[in-house]
Amino acid sequence: MNEVIIIYAATLLLAWPLGKYIAGVFNGGKGAAGAVFLPVENGLYRLFGVDPSQPMSWQGYGKAFLKLHLVLVLIIFGLLMAQGFLFLNPDGIGGMSWDLALHTAVSFLTNTNQQHYSGQAQLSYLAHTFGIVTLQVVTPAAGMAALVAIVRTLFVRGDKQSQASSEGPVSVGNFYEDITRSVVRVMLPVAAVVALIIASQGVPNSYEGARTAIPLDQTAEMAEQNIPIGPVAPMVAIKQVGTNGGGWYGPNSSVPLENPTPISNFVQTVSLVLIPAAMVFALGFMTGRRRLAMVVMGVMVVMSVSLTSVAIWSENQPNAAFSGLAAEGPNLEGKEVRFGATATALWGSWTTQTSNGSVNGMHDSFNPIGGMIPMIDMFINVTFGGIGVGLIGYLLFLLLAAFLGSLMIGRAPEIAGKALETREMKLVCIALLIQPLLILGFSAITVAFPALTGNSNPGFHGISQVIYEYASAFANNGSGFEGLGDSTVWWNVTCAVNLALGRFIPILAPLAVAASLAAKRSAPEGRGSPSIDTPTFGLMTLAVIVMFTLLSFMPVLILGPIAEALALMS
Repeated sequence: MNEVIIIYAATLLLAWPLGKYIAGVFNGGKGAAGAVFLPVENGLYRLFGVDPSQPMSWQGYGKAFLKLHLVLVLIIFGLLMAQGFLFLNPDGIGGMSWDLALHTAVSFLTNTNQQHYSGQAQLSYLAHTFGIVTLQVVTPAAGMAALVAIVRTLFVRGDKQSQASSEGPVSVGNFYEDITRSVVRVMLPVAAVVALIIASQGVPNSYEGARTAIPLDQTAEMAEQNIPIGPVAPMVAIKQVGTNGGGWYGPNSSVPLENPTPISNFVQTVSLVLIPAAMVFALGFMTGRRRLAMVVMGVMVVMSVSLTSVAIWSENQPNAAFSGLAAEGPNLEGKEVRFGATATALWGSWTTQTSNGSVNGMHDSFNPIGGMIPMIDMFINVTFGGIGVGLIGYLLFLLLAAFLGSLMIGRAPEIAGKALETREMKLVCIALLIQPLLILGFSAITVAFPALTGNSNPGFHGISQVIYEYASAFANNGSGFEGLGDSTVWWNVTCAVNLALGRFIPILAPLAVAASLAAKRSAPEGRGSPSIDTPTFGLMTLAVIVMFTLLSFMPVLILGPIAEALALMS
């Protein structure tokens, strides 16, 4: 357990200064760093013909957000279909089918990286580096930009926005400036540092073709083996720090070429949570509400430690298949023995507490309770969450907690002196309730019509696999119970729907809420006003998160992993 404590401590200690730096980036960006990056940013503004000083309403911000994603998905979809005819393809890999290309393009567009393909076998170097890595840089940056717009709008002090609203729509900032600063000043520098570290540990970084090796146990069936390589290190770096998750190789970071040493495993594990945690600290520095940031971090750490502890405990229990045997010990099925049960369970919990989804072991081989924890992580989806979107989701629960808390003490619902009215709460409910609607709806159809959907997994574990796949898509996570045969038209299309709606609605609805609240005049906060930066309110928010998750998903947890665990105990 010492390694777990060290990783938690290292992540939080690094997240604090990084959060302060990120706040400086979006609070003006002056200083030495600004002098270095500003010429690059100005060049990008001129190249794309945008004016970063032009203020935007939430509608304008949202349209710019959606237009960027629409252009990117069309480019990447075409690239994946045509990669067989393009350059940087030394291994002669052909193009994808339309449905797999659609799913892959939407998956990476939404910062999900859910893979229904095996990267080293089905993507050219061009598709990997220009297509996939581009999206792995831009999409988390877009999530960060959206969070910054919401935070600056929702927590602005005084009546500044209210007074401005009489002259026109409330400004939430400029999308092009926010995303450019996120890419140039945050995503690329952090990813570059991680790439250098893991490359020093032996992760490949080359444009050469596959290497040929002669096996020690050479047979007529396998006289030689082709080992794909490529510019793996930079992709692995951005997949981790960008809460992306899609690896160069199909088995992801359980492959020694992606994750060769204990040092690389340590760095990649820390990278899972680093920027999402830093965004919480940035919230405090950006708004001056440092107590609020500490309360939010406290709630997230409590959820993280609780869920991770259960996962580690479960995976250190014997696999039921070895019950009663002398070899009984921790569950090592589907795990890379270099890391063991504890490090794999920690990674499995952290990768689903964020929207990362990368793996250093197979979640499908976890014990039932251990496999249930990643599912719960994705149902909650705000423990740390993806870059930007995790904290956005937490703010939705914070608004719901403020609404309920105000009603419980007999006051009109408000937050920070702004009235929470029908418009705001409708948007909050839409953003929250679409999750169980899509996950449970598509899961019910898939389980009810196995011949149509191609689901061939029977029993309780089969239900878990289906629920996990759709939860992973909606949560923009990307991990999976890989016993599921998911590369079919049904899975590709329905998951693409989940991917898109699970990304855009939970971003745009809170942006509209923030603008709506900012347009209202602030009333003086009285003694009965809910104070959102106290531990008591933090507990209230935690209770709302837990109750919402249990009410939405407890029945399917009972039908899936809990029933499987009870069956194995009998």
